[in-house]
Parts: sequence; structure tokens; C-alpha cells
Amino acid sequence: MSCTSALPVPGSVVLSVEKCGKSLWGETSKLVVVPKLGELGMHMCHGEFESLQAIDAVSPGFVPKPCGWGEIGDEEETYFLLVEFRHILRQTQPASPIQLSGRLADMHLRSVSPTGKFGFHIPTCHAKIIQAVNTWDASWCVVFTRHLSHIINLASLIFNSPAFNTISKLLLAKVVPRLLLPLQAEGRVLKPCLIHGDCWDGNTAVDGTTGETFVFDACSFYGHNEYDTGNWRAPRHELSSRAYIEEYKSHFPVSEPAEDWDARNRLYSLPYNLGNALYIPGSTQKQVVYDDMTALCEMFCPADLSSTIKARLPKVLNRIRSMMRNDGERFEESDSEEK
Repeated sequence: MSCTSALPVPGSVVLSVEKCGKSLWGETSKLVVVPKLGELGMHMCHGEFESLQAIDAVSPGFVPKPCGWGEIGDEEETYFLLVEFRHILRQTQPASPIQLSGRLADMHLRSVSPTGKFGFHIPTCHAKIIQAVNTWDASWCVVFTRHLSHIINLASLIFNSPAFNTISKLLLAKVVPRLLLPLQAEGRVLKPCLIHGDCWDGNTAVDGTTGETFVFDACSFYGHNEYDTGNWRAPRHELSSRAYIEEYKSHFPVSEPAEDWDARNRLYSLPYNLGNALYIPGSTQKQVVYDDMTALCEMFCPADLSSTIKARLPKVLNRIRSMMRNDGERFEESDSEEK
């Protein structure tokens, strides 16, 4: 048996072999592979079908009703997803803050995890990323760490930056537990909510026939409801308008500790911006991601940051501090109202 034939997904293509770890008796390596054609399509179609089914069960009409998915019989390794047709009024993308934010919050509030835990029963796909969310855990910190770690591992091949690798390891080790563990500490209970997973302008609309707000292209799992608003932070989206988040908060109050809301929002923006950096041609999000990671480390583990990269990156840190002073103005007022 050859090494490639032993891969868990037959037909996978090996992109690179990197030395990793140490052994007294041999060489240990990390293999980066791309699954065979069709593997991604299967996960995309199956994942969205299950996502739409889950959302439709909680909030009927909020998504096009899913009809089915499967392999196209006469096309090897080609898959389809069949959903109800909804006429989109193009001039209504995104939907209005009152309609969209209220409906999304209602879905979050009504949803109930079938296991009482965070995660999902199958992988779902954000763009071409097969999300590592198909496990169940009572800890949101554990599920999110696994999810973000997987995306960071994919991005590290594109970023090809030792500085990115260093800052991302620090973020996962120090910042993520600092921000997410308190959500379930000191008697606090965090409800696993069904999330859309990619709620941005282009995935929301108004039905041209019924006038009803709806969403589509879901990549769901059960997580912290605030995760869905992480994609609203990006200035490239109209959903970054303060009106959307303020309307959402009026339906679903900020989780405690409320003072961490903006930092959590920045953290939750990372999977979306990493996905943009990975797959959108001409994306400018690499620097945004790196700056946001550095800003979070500067906030919550400055000593660790200082000992690892501060001496090498004084200009970057000065830019981050300036950004931190000026950033978040569109959220600041609503945060103070919550407090």
C-alpha cells in the first residue's frame, strides 16, 4: 500500500509535505491534501440542505424550503441541492434592519439544540471551507476553538507568514479562552442557538411575491448567537450599519460579560474574514485579519505579545493601537446603552 492510497479520502491530491515534529528513528511530516473532486460538493449540498431544514423547522418561511439533495446519477462526483424558488427583489438586498435583525433574533431565540450542546451532526461549508463543527460539546469555547483552528490551518498556507502563525497560536491559546470561557462561568448559562453561519448582504433578501424577509446559503451549527453578527463588522457589508446591530440587540440582549461584547464581535469576525482572504480574488482581508488578531492579543495578553513579536513589529503595534482608538465607533454607543 502506498502512502497516498492510505489517505482517509481516496483520490485526494497531496499539495505539500512539511517536516513536523521529531522522531528518534525516522522522519515525521505533515501532509496537506485536497479531497477528490466531489467531496467538497457533497459537503456543500448536504450541509446546506440540513442547515435549511433546521432553520425552516424553527422559523418557517425564513429560508427557501429545502426539497432534496444528492448525487446526479449521470455525472460522476457531481451533486445537486434543490430548494423552493423565491423571487428576489434585487433592490432590497440586504433586507431592512427591522425585518432582518428581528427575524434573525427570533430564530436564535426559538431554536433548541437537539443534544443541548454546541456543534452540529454533519460538517457544513462556509464557501469552500468544510467547517469543523460536526461534533457536540457542552463548551462553546471548545467548539469555537476547533472551528477557528481549522480555518487558521487552511489560511496559514495562503498567508505563508511566520508572524501570522505566531499571532494565531497566541490568539487561540490566550484570547479565545479569555473571551469565551466567562460566557459559561460564575453561574452563567449560554444557550446553544441555531445560527445561519454566513449572514451577509448577499445572503438576505425580500420575497418579491410575499414581501417577507428571508435568508439563504446557510452553513449552520449550534453556537453562540452573537457569532452570526460577527459578519456584520466588516465595512464592506451594508449590514455593518449600526442600525442592524442595535435592532438585533433590542430583541436579543448582549451576553454577559457585556463589556466584552465588542472584543467578542471582533473575534467572531475572524472566520468570515479568513474565508474572504482565502477564496475571494483580490481580497484585502489578510491585513485586516492580522491587525484584528494583534489587537485582540494586545487587549488580553499584552505581556505574551510583547515577548513574542513586539520587538520585531513596533510599527504594526502602533498602527493597531491607533486602530483600537478609532475603531468600533459604530458600536460604542449601543454598547454603553446595554451597560
